[in-house]
Amino acid sequence: MVARTISLLSLPLAALAVATTHNARQENETLTIFDPVCQSIASAISSASDVYYPGQLKYTEGIHHWASSSTQLAKCVVEPGTAGDVGVILNIVATTQTPFAVKGGGHASNPGFSSTTGVHISMTRFDEVTYDAASQTVVVGSGLVWDDVYEALAPHNVNVVGGRVTGVGVAGFTLGGGYSWKTNQYGLTIDTVTAFELVKPDGTVVTVTQASDPALFSGLKGGLNNFGIVTKFTLKTFPQTQVWGGLITIVAPHIDDVAAATAAFSASATDPKAGIITTYNFLLGQPGISLLLFYDAPTPPAGIFDDFLAIPYFSKDVKTRDFLSLVKASPSDATSGTRGIFNTVSLLQFTPNLLDVILNETIFWGTQLSLKGGVFISYDVEPFLPDIYSHNTQTTAFPPVRSLGLLPFNIYYAWTSSLFDDDFHEAARLSAKAVYDAAVAEGQTAIVGAPIYPNYAIYDTPLTGMYGANLPALQALKASVDPSNVMGLAGGFKF
Repeated sequence: MVARTISLLSLPLAALAVATTHNARQENETLTIFDPVCQSIASAISSASDVYYPGQLKYTEGIHHWASSSTQLAKCVVEPGTAGDVGVILNIVATTQTPFAVKGGGHASNPGFSSTTGVHISMTRFDEVTYDAASQTVVVGSGLVWDDVYEALAPHNVNVVGGRVTGVGVAGFTLGGGYSWKTNQYGLTIDTVTAFELVKPDGTVVTVTQASDPALFSGLKGGLNNFGIVTKFTLKTFPQTQVWGGLITIVAPHIDDVAAATAAFSASATDPKAGIITTYNFLLGQPGISLLLFYDAPTPPAGIFDDFLAIPYFSKDVKTRDFLSLVKASPSDATSGTRGIFNTVSLLQFTPNLLDVILNETIFWGTQLSLKGGVFISYDVEPFLPDIYSHNTQTTAFPPVRSLGLLPFNIYYAWTSSLFDDDFHEAARLSAKAVYDAAVAEGQTAIVGAPIYPNYAIYDTPLTGMYGANLPALQALKASVDPSNVMGLAGGFKF
């Protein structure tokens, strides 16, 4: 039910008549002024969908993002409940040339990528998780976060290649690529997608597969929101036992020990079931480490994590547990509600020298940005095996080059005041360049011109920096699928 309030004195007679009769299927309404585009949408959608306005709880929930800097005040929030209604909405915003946003989980850090001052489309009602044992696939709605998917699949003892930390949305993560705890074994999340339910920019609903439309299927795999709005993903599933791992926090005197263990793991680990994330943090005036360990079985082989486990720690939560418990062990929601930005470079290896550079960047920018309301300065070191791109032989939008096993590396800053947005954004650019320059200087020359991960890339990253030689084909595909550039009315990296 959509509640409506306003002073009738501010309405001209014609508008009053419209407001009085608008959306008659809803009962017990008081009157309010609506944006005419929102009115049109409310009149055209089915009873499976709703429109919400400022002052309503569902409106506030709809525009909410993990990073407060990614939240904007929209004219209205639309919660479509069917793919057909998504098509209706797209037709109306296209006809009226109204800016719009599409939000899945709301974990995007780039401002304006999944928010708008126009019509905000919240995909929260697309919450399906349907497992098919015969095909070993699962249909997943685009409004979910990975925690929901893991919980629903646990009774079936299967899992998917999804997010590594709590609260990350299915849609944006998948459409940008998707690095997972299972990536060493099965590739990126996009490598495990077998079908997309897509609402194209002209409003038509299609199922896109390799057989039905190979070019569009490829473009959706890493091509973000350029080709329409995805309402469902069909993903391959894989057997899932209990896992081993969790979070260890380590304070400044032992950072060198963590760096040595991380460098050794990056250089010599070969077990595809093993993974780590070593996060260099600057918090409360001091550097420290948040270390996530993972093994995709109830017990890891002897010796594989011994170097890490021998380091004195401040806190430790490592054990045999179910997969969802492991994902929730990360503290990624601790900074929810602050302003935030990501940035990244692609690397080939995390060497001792490079980890020293990362520590120095953590301390330097942590000290500098703390003076401007910085509450959390972090650098995520994410080693993977060099063959992670070899699990898929089909062309995908990202990565444009699969012969090079690039490692993602995430810079994340959180702060409190919008007055310093530009300072934090520029610091993230400068710090990424410092790490990049250090990697090249030590001999990682293959990263020159190498693509960077779209989901970590700061908002002004050139498209060639993510898609390389794939870009012309992606631009041609975008022009054919969306000749009127409807998706250009939404935020994000645009072909």
